[in-house]
Amino acid sequence: MDWNGKSVLITGAGGFVGSHLTEKLVETGARVRAFVRYNSRSDWGMLRLLPKHKLNEIEVFAGDLRDSQAIRRASQTAGIVFHLGSLIAIPYSYVHPRDTIETNVIGALNVMSAARETGVERIIHTSTSEVYGTALYVPMDEKHPLQGQSPYSASKIGADMVAESYHRSFGLPVSVIRPFNTFGPRQSARAVIPTIIIQALAAAPNISLGSVFPTRDYTYVDDLVSAFIKIAESGDSIGEVINIGSGFETSIGDIAKKVLSILGIDKPIIIEDKRVRPTKSEVERLCCDNTKARRLLGWEPVINLETGLHKTIKWISENIDLYKADLYNI
Repeated sequence: MDWNGKSVLITGAGGFVGSHLTEKLVETGARVRAFVRYNSRSDWGMLRLLPKHKLNEIEVFAGDLRDSQAIRRASQTAGIVFHLGSLIAIPYSYVHPRDTIETNVIGALNVMSAARETGVERIIHTSTSEVYGTALYVPMDEKHPLQGQSPYSASKIGADMVAESYHRSFGLPVSVIRPFNTFGPRQSARAVIPTIIIQALAAAPNISLGSVFPTRDYTYVDDLVSAFIKIAESGDSIGEVINIGSGFETSIGDIAKKVLSILGIDKPIIIEDKRVRPTKSEVERLCCDNTKARRLLGWEPVINLETGLHKTIKWISENIDLYKADLYNI
């Protein structure tokens, strides 16, 4: 696909992954409209960290995913839509389940409806490995049962089904990308890897975490961005759900030890009750089967966990003022 001059809409463009995808597509020459959640401070999230010459190439559109009119306006003229926008924090979904479900499910409905009305070429809907819940078998392929173990995961299951239904009912050219855990520069402290790094760098006497035994499958953000673009370019991905992950699992406790080792810091790791998920809600194990991504897209991860951690630690170290080390982010 020739991206030069291609009209693209990215919802959730101000987020961690969205800002990286936005930056990459600007580099390809695409005409990018970035949909960000409105606030009175005109805060564009992580987009503000892009180099000025790239930011000047982006049309920023502020609104709310729950506002169908705003989504329709933002979707006008878009040839390709990347729908990343959602409320993604699991602890927040325990406190505000309605906000999470309305934003994620109604937001997906609005995006799919607008895409149908405007006749987009392609729409890539973003899922999450959290929809699988704790692994019933590993590695986890796209046929793994879905389990709503948190209001967040339930909301994403609902959003995924909306996307699937619009493909089956109306022939909407939807692909569903299902990333396992992603990490890298610009990620917020509500995610575990930045949380560990920030506490390691701060004056805190220890690293406070929730459960340290669950395993996760980590993908560096540049590899995920590559997968987004490959899915958009592949006709074979239409109507498909595609897992994106490394195929390797690492416990949260081992990630903390790796970070401390890279930094040459010795701090105790403690379990803090307020960070622990409810017992039946904790996802104990995630490990991706990325066979389908390799077969349909020719995609595979390039940056391994160790290299990605070094890159992430370097970026957070240079931007530590963006974080509040003493605050537990939900």
